[in-house]
Amino acid sequence: MINPFQINDKKIVVKLVEQSDTAKFEAGEVHPVYATFALGRDAEWVCRLFVLEMKETDEEGIGTFLNVQHISPALLNSTVIFESTLKSVEGNLIVCSFEAKVGERLIAKGETGQKILKKEKLENIFTSIE
Repeated sequence: MINPFQINDKKIVVKLVEQSDTAKFEAGEVHPVYATFALGRDAEWVCRLFVLEMKETDEEGIGTFLNVQHISPALLNSTVIFESTLKSVEGNLIVCSFEAKVGERLIAKGETGQKILKKEKLENIFTSIE
């Protein structure tokens, strides 16, 4: 694992809210707005951008936690700006905070954790699970 970053470095992702991002379950669509679970997926992605530059070819990142506070809705076709901030690197654990905004309106904030492990170790973990 390499670490070319400083604490408080930032990454940004721009996301257009699409129909596939809306809140729907087996019973159908709940609301035609950005679903909390889709927002969490995209929040994890903006934070993973740090991991992609930190992991070496024989390593991979794996999520350890995701905390999303969904504050305000984002409508279909809204442009959401995600900004992640590197909060800490302790050994192989990377913790980031994030904010998601539509314009100046905060729609979500939270934190993610990811660990960088050797691919071989991950494969051993996965194959040991029944």
